Amino acid sequence: MSQHSQRKEEHLALAKKYFEIKANDFDRVQLMRPALPESYVNKSSITYELLGKKVHAPFYINAMTGGSAKSKEINRAIGKASRIGQIPFATGSSSILAKEKEQLASFYVARQENPDGLFFANVNPNTPAKIAREIVKELDADALQIHINAVQELAMPEGDRDFRWLDKLKAIRDIVDVPVIIKEVGFGFDQASIKLLKKNDFNLIDLGGAGGTNFAQIENARAKHPLPYLDELGLSTVKSAIFAKDAEINFFASGGVRNALDILKCLVLGAKSVGIANLFLQVYENSGENGLVEQVLRLEAELAGLFALFGINHVEEAKNIKYVLTSGLLQEVICLED
Repeated sequence: MSQHSQRKEEHLALAKKYFEIKANDFDRVQLMRPALPESYVNKSSITYELLGKKVHAPFYINAMTGGSAKSKEINRAIGKASRIGQIPFATGSSSILAKEKEQLASFYVARQENPDGLFFANVNPNTPAKIAREIVKELDADALQIHINAVQELAMPEGDRDFRWLDKLKAIRDIVDVPVIIKEVGFGFDQASIKLLKKNDFNLIDLGGAGGTNFAQIENARAKHPLPYLDELGLSTVKSAIFAKDAEINFFASGGVRNALDILKCLVLGAKSVGIANLFLQVYENSGENGLVEQVLRLEAELAGLFALFGINHVEEAKNIKYVLTSGLLQEVICLED
């Protein structure tokens, strides 16, 4: 097993070890619920079109893994669950394919399980543009996530130390023929970075806010000389969503999403869709492929129930739900604004 594949196996093991459902900024968003919603539970209310394809719910299985034997089986389950639930799905970073072509099957297995679904490939910003284009083609991807992860790289013993990525992001975007999603990995987006991306004609980001998987913590667990102070550098998904909405950039919300109510809150804040990763990973680890399928279908049913409870009949109507930010969250957001 290569060092790269070994690292992916370690990431999976540590993501399971450090998984914890805990309080986060979603708890400080209070939605205003109508006592008389005058509605009924209708599963079709959460069905809509995303990036040109019809999906059955406004959430997706976000990037987790690929590039090793264990990750191949996880991606197979992801593909199956997304097909049955008819939701979008993503594999983890496939940048390993630039040097290890033999790992292609560990990613493509997800596409094989769901040949017609909305599928996101994933690479790092240092992936040569032509290789990124080839990966998109080989995986038959509908969109490409490019993950930016400076905090993780600094914590990673073998990580990158050069974070001059903007020109590389543009080179990849300009050569691929699918939508590009600039994705954080658990540390969120600040206003200045969102504005910089928008200025350079990027129009879709995945917030990847703090509150869920903490890759600084994971890398510190692998490091001989850890940097524990990096663990707390992230901006929450809620704060990042407020910044993205103010900047008028299209965004997906991910990071710390625990349940159907968190999904709804992301939609209320303006998200086009909501990514979930570690929650699904834990379900797979504990209950296998069938458990993952059941979790996806359960979330769909619960979200349709919430739509009825709040009197909305379409995903776009979620942004009309009134809300307040509690426990000083508004003041924190104001202090962080440019």
